[in-house]
Amino acid sequence: METRVCRLHGKLDVRVESEPVGEPEAGQVRVNVAAGGICGSDLHYYLDGGFGPIRVQQPIILGHEASGVVESLGAGVTALQPGDRVALNPSHPCGQCEYCQKNQPNHCLEMRFLGSALRYPHEQGCFREQLVINAEQCHKLAEPVSLAEGACAEPLSIAVHARNRAGDLSGKKVLVTGAGPIGSLCVAVIRQAGAAEIVVTDLQDATLAIAEQMGATRTINVQREPEAIDPYLAGKGYFDVVFECSAAAPALKTAIAALKPLGTLMQVGVTGDTPIPINMLVGKEINWLGAHRFIGEFAEAVALLNSGEIDVKPIITDSFPMDQVGDALQTAGDRSRSSKVQVTFL
Repeated sequence: METRVCRLHGKLDVRVESEPVGEPEAGQVRVNVAAGGICGSDLHYYLDGGFGPIRVQQPIILGHEASGVVESLGAGVTALQPGDRVALNPSHPCGQCEYCQKNQPNHCLEMRFLGSALRYPHEQGCFREQLVINAEQCHKLAEPVSLAEGACAEPLSIAVHARNRAGDLSGKKVLVTGAGPIGSLCVAVIRQAGAAEIVVTDLQDATLAIAEQMGATRTINVQREPEAIDPYLAGKGYFDVVFECSAAAPALKTAIAALKPLGTLMQVGVTGDTPIPINMLVGKEINWLGAHRFIGEFAEAVALLNSGEIDVKPIITDSFPMDQVGDALQTAGDRSRSSKVQVTFL
């Protein structure tokens, strides 16, 4: 049996090809993939051939945000049945290394993460019609949740992990810098955690409008009205917590300036080397925390979708059939109009 896949061969060179798909072994299932979201890493692989030190060194099937329908079961699988609609967790830690033993599997030394060029040979991804995957990586979706929404479980889990790292947000004043898909999902989980005020900054009106739908109490286009942020910088700052989701140097400087002394800077966005206002960071005793992927938050994210507590529909702006994956990637690169762009396979 063969399945069609979306394979990247180099910069701006993505092709729909066919390859064999096997039968599920013990503990595995075969899934008919339904939808896959284009992440920033997919976009960097396509546009730039990688990001930072991570380079695409061989053809790779893209995609790590996906949902699907269980098609068949391997031996010993009892928690799933054919026809179950599932979100696919792309993360498969080894369970044996020192970090897995410390319950820090997001730092696993032998992590297998679908669609990642970090390892060589690369881990092939989810942008394909059929996928054999461990049953434990499949999380059931409740009937009201669409498969498009289910494909947002992975980026939502990143936002949930960042929220959990930030601590209690109840009654807090929070700034979110960067209103892309992760920034807007952070807005949703911050709101769900009971924050009193959520201000969001970005350079694009389209993404800021989505952030409003996700729960922002105010949005500021810092390109069009840079002075609007000034009142939050007065004195020694205004916000208790900042979720920095852009990794842009100006946003990072603003984040530190806008935080109160002893405030928390939750770094979610990633980039290369960036200038940092060290004196201000030290002088205000800012707690600067990083958030890397997720631990048990994938299940938590699916539960939030299933309960209806988080509505991810506003971030899904575009959907393309797999034969138009190149158009989907180009559209995802246009932040003036797009948030989460998905590729469909069913």
